[in-house]
Amino acid sequence: MLRFDVGAEDLLRSRFALSPVMELHGLLRGLTGRSGHRLPASWSARLAPRLRSLRREVALDAVLALLPPRYGAGFVAPPPQGLTQTVEDDLAAVRATPLAQARRDIRSCLARQSTVDAAVLAVLRSRDVVARLASTMEYAWHELLAPDWPQLRALCECDVLHRSAALGRAGWAAAFDGLRPHLRWRDGGIEIPRIARGQTIAVGGTGLLLIPSVFVRPGVAAYTDEPWPKAIVYPARGVQALWEPQAVAAPGALAELIGRARARLLVALAEPASTTHLARTLGLAVGAVGDHLRILTRAGLLDRARAGRSVLYRRTPLGEALIGTTRTGTIGR
Repeated sequence: MLRFDVGAEDLLRSRFALSPVMELHGLLRGLTGRSGHRLPASWSARLAPRLRSLRREVALDAVLALLPPRYGAGFVAPPPQGLTQTVEDDLAAVRATPLAQARRDIRSCLARQSTVDAAVLAVLRSRDVVARLASTMEYAWHELLAPDWPQLRALCECDVLHRSAALGRAGWAAAFDGLRPHLRWRDGGIEIPRIARGQTIAVGGTGLLLIPSVFVRPGVAAYTDEPWPKAIVYPARGVQALWEPQAVAAPGALAELIGRARARLLVALAEPASTTHLARTLGLAVGAVGDHLRILTRAGLLDRARAGRSVLYRRTPLGEALIGTTRTGTIGR
């Protein structure tokens, strides 16, 4: 078990953040069998051919050599600073790594998982290794993850919005409701039972970094070593729905009242979501979704709030009441 001892100052300074490059690493681990779970077959089928091409075109195997299942070279995964973090921010931090630090991180990683691939070793021993790895990750990002990132980012931002609201209502225990048995609060600390390090770590007044993730699942991960602050990475709410999309049903009476498309949107907003996320989930055009959301908002059934770079919609009490009084019958797509 890993335990973080958390004081009052830590709770005041704890914050949420997003890490695009960490999500890229999670995707690469999933595609290459380096993680504890498999990607959905549809994602693997779509991305595996491009991954194979990338391994021939750029130094992706050198990046993969620094992404073993449990640990990686620190400089290729710089800690995020907040919710507005972009992949450009991450890659700028990678490129700013001094060569001596990169060498130390690479040696430490290869000591845990060695490689005999001559081409990989040539890249990792080169004087321009930092620039080459950063450029390779940038290329892999645009080829593999960038098209899906708006939806994935919105999902993580929805999670933060939900947990921030729970935090304001009932404290940190409520903010992490739903993560049991992977995480629990006990006697002034956060315990992660399934991380078998047997450590107790004092956060020391600096606060925890809390990072929702699409690819870290179903459990949680923790960062305890420099240069990262003490951090917990946990699966964002709604990830399962992303991997296994289903048709969204809507109450039949509600569909008759406000129209089928708007009824489906209102039902889908059981959790806050962005226009793009809703469009992808429901298979509708982004423009049409935006028009319907504006009408529902003007009618007082939805309100909107900004979370990072996204605008998230959620049902108002009136919208909740309307859903609750029309739970008779369903419609499909």
